[in-house]
Parts: sequence; structure tokens; C-alpha cells
Amino acid sequence: MVDLKSQYEKIKTEVDASIQEVLDTNTYINGPLVHQFQADLEKYLGVKHVIPCANGTDALQIAMMGLDLKPGDEVITADFTFAATVEVIALLQLTPVLVDVDMDTMNISIEGIKKAITSKTKAIVPVHLFGRAANMDAIMEIANEHNLYVIEDNAQAIGANYTNSKGEKTKVGAIGHVAATSFFPSKNLGCYGDGGAIFTNDDALAHTLRGIVNHGMYERYHHDVVGVNSRLDSIQAGVLKSKLPHLDAYNAARRLAAKKYNEALSVHPSLIVPQFDWNGDDHVFHQYVVRLTNGKRDALLTHLQSKQIPCAIYYPIPLHKQKAYADARYNESDFPITNQLCEEVFALPMHTELDDEQIKFITDAVLEFII
Repeated sequence: MVDLKSQYEKIKTEVDASIQEVLDTNTYINGPLVHQFQADLEKYLGVKHVIPCANGTDALQIAMMGLDLKPGDEVITADFTFAATVEVIALLQLTPVLVDVDMDTMNISIEGIKKAITSKTKAIVPVHLFGRAANMDAIMEIANEHNLYVIEDNAQAIGANYTNSKGEKTKVGAIGHVAATSFFPSKNLGCYGDGGAIFTNDDALAHTLRGIVNHGMYERYHHDVVGVNSRLDSIQAGVLKSKLPHLDAYNAARRLAAKKYNEALSVHPSLIVPQFDWNGDDHVFHQYVVRLTNGKRDALLTHLQSKQIPCAIYYPIPLHKQKAYADARYNESDFPITNQLCEEVFALPMHTELDDEQIKFITDAVLEFII
């Protein structure tokens, strides 16, 4: 689904030099490259504080810990997303409240959020799914009205811009009270192992988060808050520092590949491709996800696999149907769109190295099966 080897070969000199610097200086944990990457990412995102950590799941958990949410507090998030988003809510003994998504964007439903709010609701976690910015104007308006926290799950959309109702652009992850991202290797900005970060413009919250990621310590052996051990190591920071200057180009390449996919696949009425303003930049296509509405999605994937074309289903099972998160509060009638998407969606290869020949081979294989 991704071609990290070809991407690495183009930036080999910078990446190798960063890794060698760590090896030469023996600064494996919390070394200079971690602080340099942190500063570079703060500047890129236009956010006051970036707190690096060990992975994206930790980033979400630490963000919630920093907000001092209490067991039983309700946290609203989307039913159609990866399990990490709801996993950390449950781990902290908070109460996950799953809501449906919009068909066109596959992002969390604004009306669903409004209906789900109760006196116990404390936070909303919008996921910028597949690289597309959620409707942050509406989400922040709801949050302000009900005095709720907004925790952006930005694991799939780093580098995307959100244009608000005034026409002002802000990087996703810099809009809510706090945000979390992942640097898993396949992400738009990925390292060569695990990594993550938390973003916030709140000085006090940033101070708390910096303690949490380091066993609750601000001074060695003085534990002021309950913390965890979650640090971005220096080698991964060096990789990310080398790749960050290329992120906008990487995202542009993904958008161009998505446009070419769309042009080829829009010819068949059973294929529903992403609808997007190609002059905009609020979608960075972490995944290229299509819907097949004729009931033959699984057979198509078998056909593609027979031609050695990578493909995947994001996501085959709604969170409300997962054994770990099943809850008697949920009714199937609450999730018509999520249930439909899980039967129709499939993802094609999406990465920065896709060329016209590869896209033609992939789309020809899709169309020969459908037509």
C-alpha cells in the first residue's frame, strides 16, 4: 500500500546523516534532534507547543490524561475509525459515546454529535479521517456552547489545512484544545519505527503533558503528576526532521495521485470516488478510499489480489460492533451510514511514489472486473 523504500532513496543522504549524528553523539533519548524536530514542527503547524511521544495511541491517551478527565466522563467520537481512538477512552475508564459519520466526507456527523451530548459529556474527538479535515467550525461551536474539550485525532491528516468560515487557513491539529498524531511509518509524515506527538496552544496544558510523558517528572526523581513512559527516540526524531521539509510535496503528490485515480474510476456509476475541491488543501489522502455499491466489493478485492495489487478495507467492522466496545446503549438504527460504509469501502495503494503507469495498471484492473 506504500512504497517507503523509493521514498527513502530520494532522501537517503539527509536521513543517513541524521541517524549517524545520533550514533556519533550517543544521544539516543531526548537528544538535540528531538528538540530540533519539535521546534521545526511547531513552526510548520503554527502551534505553540509540540510534545513528542512514543506513538500515536499514547498521544491520544496522554492528551486525555492532561485534561484531567474523570472515570465515567463521556467522550464523543466517530464509530467509523481505527480502534485506537476509542481504545484510550476505555483504558482511562471514560465512557466512549460513538456516533455516525457523514456519507460524503466519512468524518464525524455534526448532527450526531449534537444528539449525543448529555450532562456527562466532557469532550469530543473528531478524527480527520483518511487525511480529510473534519468540520471544525461546527465542532468548535458545539464545544464552546457546551463547555467541552476538543481533542483532534490528527493521525491521518498531518499537513492538511482547514479553511474556516472567515476564509482563514489553519493546520489541522492546531484548532482544538489539544491534538494527537502518529508518525507510524505509513503516515504522510512517518518515521522508521513508532512515534507520535501532542499539539496544543495552551501553556498550562503543555506543561502538564510534558510531565506526563516523562513519568510525571519535571525534575529528576520528583514525580509531580501521574505519568507514563512515552518518548520519541532521537533516531526517529532525526528521520522525521529530515522528512518534514518534504511534507507539503508529499501531500501534493498524494493529491495528484488521488485526482488521477478519480479521473479513471469516475466512469462507472457503481464506483463512488472521493469528492474534493482539487484547488483546496484540506485533504492530504493518507488513504485513497472508494465505495463500490453493487455488492461485489469483496470479490473485487480478491480479483485485485490475484494481480498482486495491494488493497485493503478501512474499516470492515464498526466500532460499535467490536466485542471490546459493544454496549447496550447502541442501536443499529443509530449507525446507518457507518454500517453501509463498512460494506462498500475499499482502499487502493496511496503513497508519494505512485506514477502514471502504476495508477493505470491499478485502475484498469478495477474497471475490468466491474465492467
